[in-house]
Amino acid sequence: MTSRATIGVDPHKRSVTIEAVDDHAQVVATGRFGTDTTGYRLMLRYVRRQWPHRRWAVEGANGVGRPLAQRLLSDGETVVDVPAKLAARVRVFDTGNARKTDALDAHAVAMVAVRSRGLHQLGEQRVVEPSAARPSAISSSWRSYMPADDP
Repeated sequence: MTSRATIGVDPHKRSVTIEAVDDHAQVVATGRFGTDTTGYRLMLRYVRRQWPHRRWAVEGANGVGRPLAQRLLSDGETVVDVPAKLAARVRVFDTGNARKTDALDAHAVAMVAVRSRGLHQLGEQRVVEPSAARPSAISSSWRSYMPADDP
Protein backbone atom coordinates (compact mmCIF):
# COMPACT_ATOMS: atom_id res chain seq x y z
CA MET A 1 0.00 0.00 0.00
CA THR A 2 1.23 3.48 -0.83
CA SER A 3 1.70 6.13 1.86
CA ARG A 4 0.92 8.99 -0.56
CA ALA A 5 -2.44 9.51 -2.23
CA THR A 6 -4.60 12.00 -4.05
CA ILE A 7 -8.24 11.80 -3.01
CA GLY A 8 -10.62 12.74 -5.82
CA VAL A 9 -13.97 13.94 -4.47
CA ASP A 10 -17.34 14.24 -6.20
CA PRO A 11 -19.36 16.26 -3.67
CA HIS A 12 -23.12 16.44 -3.32
CA LYS A 13 -25.43 17.94 -0.76
CA ARG A 14 -25.94 14.71 1.22
CA SER A 15 -23.02 12.52 0.17
CA VAL A 16 -19.50 12.51 -1.26
CA THR A 17 -17.92 9.86 -3.44
CA ILE A 18 -14.16 9.51 -3.20
CA GLU A 19 -11.46 7.72 -5.12
CA ALA A 20 -7.90 7.50 -3.87
CA VAL A 21 -5.12 7.15 -6.41
CA ASP A 22 -1.37 6.86 -6.01
CA ASP A 23 1.25 8.99 -7.78
CA HIS A 24 1.10 6.62 -10.77
CA ALA A 25 -2.67 7.21 -11.18
CA GLN A 26 -3.48 3.70 -9.95
CA VAL A 27 -6.74 3.41 -8.03
CA VAL A 28 -6.07 2.26 -4.47
CA ALA A 29 -9.51 2.78 -2.88
CA THR A 30 -13.02 4.09 -3.41
CA GLY A 31 -15.84 5.00 -1.07
CA ARG A 32 -19.03 6.90 -0.46
CA PHE A 33 -19.75 8.84 2.72
CA GLY A 34 -22.48 11.03 4.12
CA THR A 35 -21.89 14.76 4.55
CA ASP A 36 -23.30 14.80 8.06
CA THR A 37 -20.85 14.99 10.96
CA THR A 38 -20.66 11.21 11.38
CA GLY A 39 -20.07 10.54 7.68
CA TYR A 40 -17.47 13.27 7.44
CA ARG A 41 -15.56 11.95 10.47
CA LEU A 42 -15.66 8.38 9.11
CA MET A 43 -14.31 9.56 5.75
CA LEU A 44 -11.54 11.62 7.33
CA ARG A 45 -10.52 8.78 9.68
CA TYR A 46 -10.56 6.25 6.81
CA VAL A 47 -8.29 8.42 4.65
CA ARG A 48 -5.95 9.56 7.42
CA ARG A 49 -5.29 6.00 8.61
CA GLN A 50 -4.26 4.79 5.17
CA TRP A 51 -2.40 7.76 3.66
CA PRO A 52 -0.30 9.96 5.93
CA HIS A 53 0.72 12.02 2.89
CA ARG A 54 -2.35 13.07 0.97
CA ARG A 55 -4.11 15.88 -0.77
CA TRP A 56 -7.77 16.27 -1.51
CA ALA A 57 -8.96 17.21 -4.98
CA VAL A 58 -12.49 18.57 -4.69
CA GLU A 59 -14.60 19.17 -7.77
CA GLY A 60 -16.04 22.68 -7.64
CA ALA A 61 -14.33 23.62 -4.36
CA ASN A 62 -15.57 27.17 -4.80
CA GLY A 63 -19.08 26.01 -5.69
CA VAL A 64 -21.01 22.92 -4.63
CA GLY A 65 -17.87 21.48 -3.03
CA ARG A 66 -17.14 24.57 -0.95
CA PRO A 67 -18.65 23.34 2.36
CA LEU A 68 -16.60 20.13 2.23
CA ALA A 69 -13.44 21.96 1.12
CA GLN A 70 -13.76 24.42 4.00
CA ARG A 71 -14.23 21.59 6.52
CA LEU A 72 -11.15 19.84 5.19
CA LEU A 73 -9.10 23.04 5.34
CA SER A 74 -10.21 23.73 8.91
CA ASP A 75 -9.01 20.22 9.81
CA GLY A 76 -5.56 20.96 8.40
CA GLU A 77 -5.92 19.09 5.12
CA THR A 78 -4.43 20.14 1.77
CA VAL A 79 -7.17 20.85 -0.79
CA VAL A 80 -7.00 21.69 -4.49
CA ASP A 81 -9.90 22.88 -6.61
CA VAL A 82 -10.69 20.88 -9.74
CA PRO A 83 -12.95 22.86 -12.10
CA ALA A 84 -16.04 20.88 -13.08
CA LYS A 85 -15.51 21.51 -16.81
CA LEU A 86 -12.00 20.09 -16.68
CA ALA A 87 -13.19 17.01 -14.80
CA ALA A 88 -15.99 16.52 -17.35
CA ARG A 89 -13.52 16.60 -20.24
CA VAL A 90 -11.29 14.04 -18.57
CA ARG A 91 -14.30 11.82 -17.82
CA VAL A 92 -15.29 11.76 -21.51
CA PHE A 93 -11.75 11.07 -22.72
CA ASP A 94 -11.04 8.50 -20.02
CA THR A 95 -14.25 6.49 -20.45
CA GLY A 96 -14.91 7.10 -24.14
CA ASN A 97 -18.49 8.19 -23.46
CA ALA A 98 -20.41 10.92 -21.69
CA ARG A 99 -22.05 8.68 -19.08
CA LYS A 100 -22.00 10.31 -15.69
CA THR A 101 -21.92 8.55 -12.34
CA ASP A 102 -20.58 9.69 -9.00
CA ALA A 103 -17.82 7.07 -9.16
CA LEU A 104 -16.75 8.17 -12.66
CA ASP A 105 -16.78 11.80 -11.53
CA ALA A 106 -14.57 11.04 -8.51
CA HIS A 107 -12.21 9.13 -10.79
CA ALA A 108 -12.02 12.03 -13.27
CA VAL A 109 -11.34 14.51 -10.45
CA ALA A 110 -8.52 12.32 -9.12
CA MET A 111 -6.99 11.94 -12.60
CA VAL A 112 -7.06 15.70 -13.18
CA ALA A 113 -5.32 16.28 -9.85
CA VAL A 114 -2.60 13.70 -10.49
CA ARG A 115 -1.89 14.79 -14.06
CA SER A 116 -2.38 18.57 -13.90
CA ARG A 117 -0.01 21.18 -12.62
CA GLY A 118 -1.19 24.58 -11.50
CA LEU A 119 -4.50 23.65 -9.90
CA HIS A 120 -5.50 26.23 -7.32
CA GLN A 121 -4.63 25.10 -3.81
CA LEU A 122 -7.20 26.47 -1.41
CA GLY A 123 -5.91 28.57 1.40
CA GLU A 124 -3.29 30.20 -0.85
CA GLN A 125 -3.73 33.83 -1.74
CA ARG A 126 -4.22 34.60 -5.40
CA VAL A 127 -2.33 37.52 -6.84
CA VAL A 128 -4.42 39.84 -9.02
CA GLU A 129 -2.48 41.48 -11.81
CA PRO A 130 -2.98 45.27 -11.98
CA SER A 131 -4.17 45.01 -15.59
CA ALA A 132 -7.03 42.71 -14.50
CA ALA A 133 -8.33 45.39 -12.13
CA ARG A 134 -8.61 48.07 -14.84
CA PRO A 135 -12.04 48.65 -16.39
CA SER A 136 -10.52 48.13 -19.85
CA ALA A 137 -9.73 44.55 -18.84
CA ILE A 138 -13.40 43.85 -18.12
CA SER A 139 -15.22 42.28 -21.03
CA SER A 140 -17.78 44.38 -22.83
CA SER A 141 -20.58 42.00 -21.85
CA TRP A 142 -19.91 42.69 -18.16
CA ARG A 143 -19.43 46.43 -18.75
CA SER A 144 -23.07 46.67 -19.83
CA TYR A 145 -24.08 45.67 -16.27
CA MET A 146 -21.81 48.22 -14.63
CA PRO A 147 -23.10 51.74 -13.90
CA ALA A 148 -21.67 54.42 -16.17
CA ASP A 149 -19.31 56.97 -14.64
CA ASP A 150 -20.77 60.44 -14.08
CA PRO A 151 -19.26 63.07 -16.43
